[in-house]
Amino acid sequence: MSRVEAHSSQILQEMFEMNQRNRTNISKTSMFRLEKRAQSEGYFLSKRRRQTVLMLLAGMMSIGAASAQEHAIYAAKSSITVRVYKSGVFSAFGHNHEITAPIESGTVNTAAHRVELHIKANSLRVRDPEASEKDRGEIQKTMQSSDVLDIQRYPEISFRSTSADPAGTDSWRLRGNLTLHGQTHPVAVEVKKRGKHYAGSAQFNQTDFAIKPVKFAGGTVRVKDQVRIEFDIQLGG
Repeated sequence: MSRVEAHSSQILQEMFEMNQRNRTNISKTSMFRLEKRAQSEGYFLSKRRRQTVLMLLAGMMSIGAASAQEHAIYAAKSSITVRVYKSGVFSAFGHNHEITAPIESGTVNTAAHRVELHIKANSLRVRDPEASEKDRGEIQKTMQSSDVLDIQRYPEISFRSTSADPAGTDSWRLRGNLTLHGQTHPVAVEVKKRGKHYAGSAQFNQTDFAIKPVKFAGGTVRVKDQVRIEFDIQLGG
């Protein structure tokens, strides 16, 4: 390697280290200063070498910008609510189900509108306000059993978005993959920004994820196949 190549490689290394220290401050100005220093010491970057450096610089800047826009969620203030509605001939004798859970972890990229969420299946809790404490306990047990979520075999529920389309002011329609009960299928999610919160909802059928809707009294009281998930996410930091 020639002395010029060695020195330009040193410049690249300095640029990389500068970028690592502060990703958002690297710019063409930094490049100009480094090049001027090289020239003052008797070295000159060739046109081709300079183009290569600028391409690397652009890559560093884009990576830095993307990193700056990615936020971990504030798990203590982020949650989901699952709503399962009654059906059947004697549905008047049953009640709708309300199930809540904290979001264990996740990230939101506010620039790319990309989301990833993780929920522990055993953290889901039946809140049915119309049910007695005894009934809530029985519903909780059924929900966690192998007949429904089978939380021993499938301990995590997750969602990863794959695309986002604008749907009005501070609103988006996300598409992504929901993993539930060992099955992964695409779902659409409506999202709206409210200050530091992102709220939204999605609907899907239980049977799409190999879950059979629960039935009681010989099927005269049962829950609908379609469920609705609502979420409220607050960003950390």
